[in-house]
Amino acid sequence: MELVIASTNPHKIREFKAMLKKNLQYDIRSLLDFPDYVPPPETEDSFEGNAKLKAAHAAAALNRWVLADDSGLVVPAIGGAPGVYSARFAGDQATDHDNRKKLLQQMQHLLDEDRNAYFECCIALASPSGVKKCVHGICEGTILTQEKGGGGFGYDPLFIKNGYSKTFAELEESIKNRISHRRKALDKLLPFLESTFVSL
Repeated sequence: MELVIASTNPHKIREFKAMLKKNLQYDIRSLLDFPDYVPPPETEDSFEGNAKLKAAHAAAALNRWVLADDSGLVVPAIGGAPGVYSARFAGDQATDHDNRKKLLQQMQHLLDEDRNAYFECCIALASPSGVKKCVHGICEGTILTQEKGGGGFGYDPLFIKNGYSKTFAELEESIKNRISHRRKALDKLLPFLESTFVSL
């Protein structure tokens, strides 16, 4: 059995493969293995909507089971931004650094107690006939006033999970993969995923 991760982001693909390797004895692939496939525009206004859109589109086009996630950072004090626009917060061609810079600018007036934030992840699982399951995971923490750490990706250098003293970019990848929003969502999906694949 094949399971395709509907992403071309090498960081995200690596995280998923690391988290799945102990649970599934299946061939884990990604959109990097299907260079001719063109993903749909992410036009939904929620993480769940975009995850379902990506999963269903790729599963139908590739005729395979597909796992797609949509995730991002939510800062309540600035209206929930960057939210579903996390990857393109500073523009369609923005780099991770551009996005972090814009976030810090928008948060520069905030007091420490107003810098609460959370990462949210929604994962959708689809077969060629449509979406079969959708789950959510949240990781709560705080946004720093300057970047720390050289690991991770996205907003990781700015985010410290509640109860920790290091940013996601400072933590070892194995630790991050045990406590992240993506991990929490995947933990909810795995029982369904494994029972479904066993029955196929």
